[in-house]
Formats: sequence, structure tokens, C-alpha cells
Amino acid sequence: MKNSDTFTIKPKGEREIEVSRRFDAPRKLVFEAFTKPDLVKRWLGPVRGWAMDVCEIDLKPGGRYRYIWRRDNSEMIVAGTYREVAPPDKIVHTEQFEKPWYEGEAVITTTFVESNGQTTVTMTMLHQSQASRDAVLKSGMELGMMETYDQLEALLAA
Repeated sequence: MKNSDTFTIKPKGEREIEVSRRFDAPRKLVFEAFTKPDLVKRWLGPVRGWAMDVCEIDLKPGGRYRYIWRRDNSEMIVAGTYREVAPPDKIVHTEQFEKPWYEGEAVITTTFVESNGQTTVTMTMLHQSQASRDAVLKSGMELGMMETYDQLEALLAA
């Protein structure tokens, strides 16, 4: 991976996963890349043969989002509700897959901190149980996140 030295993923407490990545871009631009559907589709969409066909974002507390990826005859759908939106500093939202591969719903807090023109994105995922958190950690999500974050880095540089 291109910027694996700026990417970390680790368990935190009994039910959390903390993911962090530094991007060479201002915070406002990184925040927009996380919240504007046309940008999200460009970096989060194309992974390992999957295409993001649907990216709906109603960015406000109580607003919902919904992403649908398709590959061959398979479909993956994730959706949730925004609990807090504080541009360009923080987003808190829920996450639940339509065909769940882990127990329950996760609450994800994403912060954006800029220093010297670079932005560190830290995502803390709170799961309903330690077993759910551990299943996610063992799923291979690290590689997928590294790949999509590399795509985000390329988008930010363009």
C-alpha cells in the first residue's frame, strides 16, 4: 500500500476499533470527500471488482445514508443515521449491513484534524459486543480500508 506508514488500525477497549490515516490535504477537502456522494463513489466505490451503484447522503443529524455495492450477482448494502455532524471536524453515525456479517449496529465517530496542511482522519467504531468487534477485526477489513484510503489519497491529489 502506498501510505501504509500513515495508517493504523487497533482494538481499543473491549468493543472498539480505532482506525487512523493521515492525508496530504486540507481538512475541508477531506471532509468533503467523506460527505459528498459524487466524491465518495470515486474513492469508496471501486474495490476488488465491486462498484458503488448507490450513494445517498442526507448529511444532518437524523439524516440517513445508504451505500450499495454490486459485483457480478452479489450486492452489499450498508445504511445508517447521522447522529452528529460538525463540519469540518466530526461526524457520528450508525452503521448496519442489510445482510449482517457482524452482530448488531456499530456507532462510528470520525474526526478530522489538520496540522501543517495535512489531515488526520480517526475513525472509532463502537460495536455492540467484543465478539462483534473481534469478528470485524478478523474480516480482512484492514486491507480493504487501506486500498480505499489510497484511492482517497489519489483523489485528493487530483
